[in-house]
Amino acid sequence: METFIKDYDKILKKQRALETNDPLDRLIAVVNEAKEKIQNGPESVNASLATLSKAIKTVSNGISEEQKELQSALTKYSKAIDKKFVADMMGTINPHAFDNKEKILRNTIAMHFIRQGNFEVGDAFAKEAGLTIPDAMRHQFVEMFDIHAALKENNLEPALLWATRHRSELEKRPSTLEFKLHRQRYLQLLQNKQTQEAIVYARKNFGYFGERHTQEILRLMGCIAYMDRIETSPYADLITPSFSDDIQHMFTRDFCSLIGLPCESPLYVSVTVGTQALPTINKMVAIMKAKKTEWSQQSELPVEINLTDNTKFHSIFACPVSKEQATEENPPMMMVCGHVICKESLVKLGRGNANQRFKCPYCPTESMISQAKNVFF
Repeated sequence: METFIKDYDKILKKQRALETNDPLDRLIAVVNEAKEKIQNGPESVNASLATLSKAIKTVSNGISEEQKELQSALTKYSKAIDKKFVADMMGTINPHAFDNKEKILRNTIAMHFIRQGNFEVGDAFAKEAGLTIPDAMRHQFVEMFDIHAALKENNLEPALLWATRHRSELEKRPSTLEFKLHRQRYLQLLQNKQTQEAIVYARKNFGYFGERHTQEILRLMGCIAYMDRIETSPYADLITPSFSDDIQHMFTRDFCSLIGLPCESPLYVSVTVGTQALPTINKMVAIMKAKKTEWSQQSELPVEINLTDNTKFHSIFACPVSKEQATEENPPMMMVCGHVICKESLVKLGRGNANQRFKCPYCPTESMISQAKNVFF
């Protein structure tokens, strides 16, 4: 990407040079100069016109050269992008990936609209796709977005009412959302110069959280003495602008968790993961095409895909051999080569003998049941 940035900077400099030395302004200046000479000396019309023609030609040639340089730079930049980024993605697409799964895909799309707050679009899509979105779930997300909208306006009351109503469920997570909301409301009062009201609010609401947040409550009470200059005090971190965004994210995460759903919609996560994996997959497809080979294993990638931490999920494990989901009785087991399969598949490969050597289903390495380790996700 650094090469692209350097080339882009060169194009930008050339474009700015053209803007600061506007060719049209130069042409206008030449015409005005000739006009002034003709007005001052009508007898020099022919000479002035000849000079004007010559000047126009010179300026036009200069403009042409400058435009050619800019066009050349743009062409090189465009070719570099085309060469670096593969436009044809057909080699990475599995046209049968969603065979017999159309309803699941449509339901995922409909729920994505609902989860993004686009309720009218989600309802219209569900109706046209012949789906039924549960009213209870729809109402839950309507409530979530109403509270989220209030948080954006720094109105904490709806979120506080929700957090208080679900206090027991939030404490089981455990979640600090309710305390963070009270903390933010307390600081709002202080910043609005309502010191006495803030103290009364703290006495009323902080006591319940005293054992778990003692040090933070002490800092909140201590910052009162610095409110006139808190930006330069040891308590400046209490009024960081990003804290409001953190509360919004925390509320969304906890709300979704309580109704048994992840914070981000599955469609968003899938698209994000696919985008991150695409360069590696494209490179692998190109290598296989050059070697005239194909990846023989279905539903498994030939290389590891490096993903960001927020897109890594290990809540379940499906055995790549038996295709069955792991359970406590049939846990995932890692062989010496690093490949993981379920215990039942491992026992079948080893024919029940703990010291019987067998080949890994995915690489040439030989293993034994006794060498396998239980994996906990």
